[in-house]
Amino acid sequence: MSFIEPDIDFINHLKRDCGSALTTCMQCGSCTAVCDLSPLNNPFPRKEMIWASWGLKEKLLGDPDIWLCHQCGDCSATCPRDIRPGDVMASLRNYCYQHYARPRFLGKIMQKPTFLPLIIGFPVMVISVILILAGTFKIPDGPVIYSKFFPHGLLNISFALLLLISFSGFVIGLKQYWKNLKHSTTEVKHKETLLPGFFSVLLEILTHKNFRICTTNRYRFLAHFMIFWSFTLLLVVTFFAILATLFFEYPMGFWNPVKILGNISGLFLLIGCSIMIWQRIFNSEQRSNSNYSDWLFIISLFLLTISGIIVEIARFQNWSYAYHLYFIHLVLVWMVILYIPYTKFAHFIYRAIAMTYSKYLGRI
Repeated sequence: MSFIEPDIDFINHLKRDCGSALTTCMQCGSCTAVCDLSPLNNPFPRKEMIWASWGLKEKLLGDPDIWLCHQCGDCSATCPRDIRPGDVMASLRNYCYQHYARPRFLGKIMQKPTFLPLIIGFPVMVISVILILAGTFKIPDGPVIYSKFFPHGLLNISFALLLLISFSGFVIGLKQYWKNLKHSTTEVKHKETLLPGFFSVLLEILTHKNFRICTTNRYRFLAHFMIFWSFTLLLVVTFFAILATLFFEYPMGFWNPVKILGNISGLFLLIGCSIMIWQRIFNSEQRSNSNYSDWLFIISLFLLTISGIIVEIARFQNWSYAYHLYFIHLVLVWMVILYIPYTKFAHFIYRAIAMTYSKYLGRI
């Protein structure tokens, strides 16, 4: 005989996060029937809806299927009780990466608006301390050269340490997630080898193939595709910029190929963010539920992109307040990078792992 021990706090958290009355789900199966991404064997999201309403937190934290969902909205559009299963699945994913991220208290802080001053204040304090210790926390004279304000050596070292700190906690959480995936599927034998499955998933992610299968919210493909690729290319540009500070001429000229790639990527990132924000605000028929953490992520990325464009213009135009804008831009960079494990950026990694594991089991 087995006993079900519901986690009431978990149920209440999901209700608050997605705004869905979980207990009114009548298990009709419409959500599963219309989902083109759901496997034929043991499909989702019907079983996830009942597990969520029963408060089976541990079972859901080790369920790879919540990451096979791409929140296209087909299930929510056909739900006769308007429970919006797509939003429930999104809330489960948010809870998942917050649960596994280390240190865990940062995940909780990122979910509450009252901690926003702390989230902003931490990078402001750290950057200020670095500049004070370097003796450059002042407005330099002459043409705008940002390295006079934040020396390249310190910038490269601090950025590398920032990535190391961010991804160290990320890796610890991902290892625990992989362990729970294996624990939750001990009775299932794998049908594929791991490496081919990973490359197959990587191709799907790079092309955003599954986003194009959705019908209700087709706009999500364009916005996600543009944001994913433009941000990835900007990371590549950043890497080459770091190399340029070490071995080549820097700052780069406006017509430098790397600079051109960065500008084009920044433009497409701005467009992708704008589409996503517009649809979330004005497209009432197609929009999904957006919680505080969703908005914090997309607004931070949007402001980071705008500040990057303005900072570049300020350098070429020698604006008197360019260094003030540069400081704001650096704070936004730190916010986006440092808090990666606790924002929607974590989706990319967790989804890739869950899809790879599902390939490994032969589910997709």
